[in-house]
Parts: sequence; C-alpha cells; structure tokens
Amino acid sequence: MDKIKVTRKTTESEMSVVLDFAPLKPDYRKYIKTPIPFLNHMIEHIAWRAEVNIEVDVNLDEFVLTHVICEDLGIALGKAAKEYIDRTDGAMGFGDAFGMIDEAKAQTCISFESRAYFDIDYHGNELSEQVEGMDTEDLETFLEGFAQGAMCTLQIDVLKGHNGHHIWEAVYRSVGSALKKVFEVSESRKGKTSGVAGRIDWVIE
Repeated sequence: MDKIKVTRKTTESEMSVVLDFAPLKPDYRKYIKTPIPFLNHMIEHIAWRAEVNIEVDVNLDEFVLTHVICEDLGIALGKAAKEYIDRTDGAMGFGDAFGMIDEAKAQTCISFESRAYFDIDYHGNELSEQVEGMDTEDLETFLEGFAQGAMCTLQIDVLKGHNGHHIWEAVYRSVGSALKKVFEVSESRKGKTSGVAGRIDWVIE
C-alpha cells in the first residue's frame, strides 16, 4: 500500500489527507495547505521524520476557526494512518521516539490497538498560552484528534525546554519519528496485529 487518501466532511469543514509512501519529495512541504502557518510547520516535521509525503487540503464552510481545523484535520490524519496500518500486512503498528531541538526534548509512544487515548505530560515545564499565533490547547487538540481518528494510544512526555516554538518542534518531531517505526513493515509480522489481543471482532444484535 503506497498511498492512502482520506476525506472527512462535516457541515463545518472538509479535510483531505493523503499519505504517500513514495520517496519524500524535495518540495514536500508545499503540499501541506492549511490557513495556519505554524500548524503547517508542525505537520512538516511529522512528514520529514516519518519519511512520508503528507498532502493536506482544508476547506471551511464559513469561519476560519483554528480549533475546528486542528481537531478535524488531526482526526483525518489519524484515520489515514489507521487505514495504512489496517491495509498493510506486516506494518509494525507501534513505535516510540525522542525528538529534540536545542534545549527542548520530548518523547512519544504510539500503539495502534483500537484504543483511542491521548495524554501529554509537561513534567513541570511551563508553556506560554500561545506560540506563533496558535493556542497551546489547539496544538494539543490536533494530536488528540489524531489519536481519535487513528484509534491509537498516543502518549507524549515533554522532558525539557523553555522556548515554546522549540518545545512544540520537539513534540512533533518525536511524533513523526515514532510514526516512522509504526509504518515500517516487517516480514516476521506478516499476518499479525499490533497488540497481543489480535483482531477485534464485534457481535452486535
């Protein structure tokens, strides 16, 4: 499975996400198109570290609401990642990694086991309410949306840092690097699932 496209439509927004596992394009960042420059920069870090081309298109019904964009786009990106894992025999489905820049360092752990859970722990590191025009809670919301769309467990620890821009770069770099492991295909994992519980089957009557 080399390419996955997911489009999520609501009355508020239409989010299209493509994960293209061809070699990373030299101009890959040009395909990340949201009206929020810093969010584009964060998604760019995910693409670069995960080594996957991420194409993003955002269409809004009326209002440019940062929270809606972050939440809906995070869900769409997570859904695309889940589709790749579900369709790719031997995909690892779990991974962990550190990300850092200058004084900031973060760690991310991800596991795709149909359990949507998100947690971020700042370990006493103080973050400003805004960075580069974005609210901290919206940068969190994007990641929480990802966990919801992917039905994965996503845990992030901000280990150190005092510059808001650097802290979020470290976080999103660690997410991208963890996803690189998630997306890797292993011959020994063919026919297996991410978790020991195996495939989940529902009986609904």
